[in-house]
Amino acid sequence: AAKEKAYAAMQEALKNLEAAKDAASPEKIAEIDTKIAIFQENYDTNLAQAAIYKESLPTMQANVDAAQAECDKAHNRTRALEAELNKIDYTTPAETIRQLQEAITEAIMQEDFCEDKLEHCRMRLESHKSLINFFESEVEFNKTHLDGETAKRDALLDDLKRAQIAYDDACKAYEEAKAAADKAASPEITQPTETTKPSSSAQPAETAQPASSPATGKGATPSSTKQANASSGKPGKLANTGDTAPSAIALAAVAAAGLGITATATRRIKNSK
Repeated sequence: AAKEKAYAAMQEALKNLEAAKDAASPEKIAEIDTKIAIFQENYDTNLAQAAIYKESLPTMQANVDAAQAECDKAHNRTRALEAELNKIDYTTPAETIRQLQEAITEAIMQEDFCEDKLEHCRMRLESHKSLINFFESEVEFNKTHLDGETAKRDALLDDLKRAQIAYDDACKAYEEAKAAADKAASPEITQPTETTKPSSSAQPAETAQPASSPATGKGATPSSTKQANASSGKPGKLANTGDTAPSAIALAAVAAAGLGITATATRRIKNSK
């Protein structure tokens, strides 16, 4: 069960690895890198432009402030001349009245000029600020996409790395489970027990020889032969083999003696009748 489970885990890890390789293929990574390069270039360009326009911003603001001061001065002069003209009466010479009127006209013209200049400076300043805002928004836009594409690429490569490590670990676990299963399935080989060799001093006991050998023909008659002779009532002689067990000839003699006794008994019974 452990082997099958490890094999299934290895197959699942292989499936994940193939998916990670497909997601992080060289073509897709190259496509992401191209986007990153474009966003990086746009980011750098807009950031530089915003910095340039920001450098001239204080000067342009100073121009607006100066134009505003000139405009205020011209406006105050016009108001002062108009107030002076309003103070004259019928005793004021006509030449004085004419000069005041001309001065007021010039003051109004100067005031209009200052107002136009102020408006121009303000428009330049606002346009400058709009450009700065545009460049800064482009910087933010490209920075967002740059970070997003970079994070996407890094995530794909990290997923591929983790999938490769997981697959390697699964293969190792499967090999270990397979080795354990194979070891459990194979019978254990037992080593044979070593036999202690007898020492050179211990000699086997000699077998006792019979009292008489077959060559001499002398010796005690086996007990089985004696019993057969006793049962027949006749002394019978069997060939002495020199062994304690009766030979085939001795057994045949015993059987023949038994048959002879049975036949004699049968004849006696018939004669008695």
